[in-house]
Amino acid sequence: MINALSFDLEYWYSAEYVSRHISDQDKHADQIVQPVAQILRLLDKYNAKATFFVLGELAQKHPQVVKEIFCKGHEIASHGYSHKFLGALGPEQFADQTAKTCQILRSITGQNPIGFRAPNFSVDQSTDWAFRILKEHGFRYDSSVFPLKTILYGVNNAPVSPYSLSLADFTKPVPDGDIIEFPISVLKTRFKNIPFAGGFYFRALPAWFLKIAIKKINQTRPAVIYLHPWELYRHTPQINSIPRFHRFITYFRINSALGKLESLLRAFKFGPLREVLHLN
Repeated sequence: MINALSFDLEYWYSAEYVSRHISDQDKHADQIVQPVAQILRLLDKYNAKATFFVLGELAQKHPQVVKEIFCKGHEIASHGYSHKFLGALGPEQFADQTAKTCQILRSITGQNPIGFRAPNFSVDQSTDWAFRILKEHGFRYDSSVFPLKTILYGVNNAPVSPYSLSLADFTKPVPDGDIIEFPISVLKTRFKNIPFAGGFYFRALPAWFLKIAIKKINQTRPAVIYLHPWELYRHTPQINSIPRFHRFITYFRINSALGKLESLLRAFKFGPLREVLHLN
């Protein structure tokens, strides 16, 4: 089975618990070129392909980086324009930024993106208007639903397997729906869904548990892994002035992520989301 591998291509200061505490003066070197080059070398080593959900404003500043990713055979998808929560944007501004990001990515790759992931997984019942806008702009799949409620995001009653959704209720699978949803992978147990597939959870959990979780999921469906370049780069700035809990969530075991990713690349076959969803 081919699992989906994805990277949210954003700045190191885009992380929610960093961005809310630092000023523009703190946003020195954006550190995009080197972390992406490191990821591409690793993927080349294992002949693996992935989806890169790219911020529009980042693509505007670093078109050559996005072009290199695309030319190596990876999928370029949208991560929005400015990494703001969808609720903070509202429908009108989200529609404008979606169109802008599509135009930027199309100018680099020559293709319209068909996949979207909301910044901070900020899709829930209060922002379900986003799916209508995505459909209007030609998106065929979304990977924003986190099927577990957390402090920042999540939808408790969402399915855990990829499904075709209806604009009337994005948590209800329907035949021939408007958009395919590829929810973030969680390990479903009798009592609750256990997150493991990216971010803090990926860094906090041991590699052997990640492998067990993927094997368990692969009994019925493909898994999707999500990571950020700043989590894989040992020179990522760590801001010590942010609150202790926020610093813990953002930086805990940050030096372990690259090794774990390589361990998974040795153990499993990965591809872009559009390939796993048979949307090529």
